[in-house]
This record gives sequence, structure tokens and C-alpha cells, in this order.
Amino acid sequence: MTHSLHRRGTEENLKHDYVLFAMSAKGLNEIGSAGLMRRFLEIVHEYNPVNLGDMKTGNMFTHSQAELLDNVQDVSIVHAVFTEEDTLIKALEAVRKADLGVSVVVSGLIDRVKVMGEQAGAPPHTVECSGGIWGDLKKLASPEVLEVTTMCGHGMVAASMVESLVKKIKRGLISVEEAALSLATPCVCGIFNPKRAESLLRKMAFDGSETAAADD
Repeated sequence: MTHSLHRRGTEENLKHDYVLFAMSAKGLNEIGSAGLMRRFLEIVHEYNPVNLGDMKTGNMFTHSQAELLDNVQDVSIVHAVFTEEDTLIKALEAVRKADLGVSVVVSGLIDRVKVMGEQAGAPPHTVECSGGIWGDLKKLASPEVLEVTTMCGHGMVAASMVESLVKKIKRGLISVEEAALSLATPCVCGIFNPKRAESLLRKMAFDGSETAAADD
């Protein structure tokens, strides 16, 4: 199971949201794997991901590329987020050719990931799906807000923060782009997609959704 599986949304707004990440197998090839994780980050960085990071250090909005590379550890899990399928295919192909010997995962729409993997010469051998959310669902934020918050699999992006930023966008106090970047920052792993967040925030702020209409 991976923390990138819980993204919520429509097929349409998930078409531009793919997470590519790598990790060692704990207890098998973990020791000495830092160099492999570092090489992965170097490779994917060449394809201009919209976010990139290491769960042990931070993301591209909190640390420079040099800082991320210098701080990679054996226990790191390194990530990159892409919005375009063609770019993801090229990045995945480059990772495959590097033959790093670590687990590589792509999260996204299953049908599309399968096609992209085959085109990159790396057809998936395992498919995992989120089991959904169980419990008192009435306590959840609105579906629109969940589409944003679930892009951070460790729950570091608060629903209240999203709602507050939507109000500020409506009042002209902050731009959609600035709001999206402020949401991407606390997602330490770097799997939050700020470009998709822009689209979702814009819809909430200007399309008359219930969340956008709420005010203090």
C-alpha cells in the first residue's frame, strides 16, 4: 500500500495527475540504497516534474535540488509528480534504463498507467487500489475539498486550510497559483500536485460550489 493511492476526483481531473516514486525493499536492499535513490531524483528532475521530494527531507518548494540530493538516506522514499502522460512515459523509460534495482511505483488512473508502463517498456506486474475511507463519513470535508487534501497522503494539508484559501481567492487576497503553492509546501514527500490544485481551487472559488460560497 502507498500513501499516493488515496487521491479522490473525477476521471477527467485525474488525467493530469501521476506520481512516480522509488523505494528500497526494507530488510532486503535497503542498506546502501541512498545512492540509488539519489540517482532516481537526478533522472526524474530532468523531466521537469511539477513537484519532487524525499519523505525524509522535504519537497522542491522547501528545499533546493542540491539539498534534496545531499540529504538522501537509505530509508528515503523519493517522488516526482507529472501532469502530462508523454513526459511521464519518458521519465519512466529513463528510470527503467538506469536499472537501479529498487521498487518503482506509478500512481494514477489504472488503465492509463498500464498503457504508459507498456509504452515505457515497464509493464506493471502488481496493481494496488485504495480501500476507501471507513467510519463516520459525515465527519469528512466536502468532496471538493477532499480532492485537494487527498493529494497529500499523510494528511499534512488540512481541509480548513483549503477552505480558508478558497475564501481568500474569492476576495482577491491571494492568487490561485499562490494558494496552490502554499498547499504544496506542507506535503513533505512531494506528492502534492500544485497544478491540479490550481484547477480545483479555481473551480471551488469561481464555479459557485458550496465550499466557495461559505464565508465567515
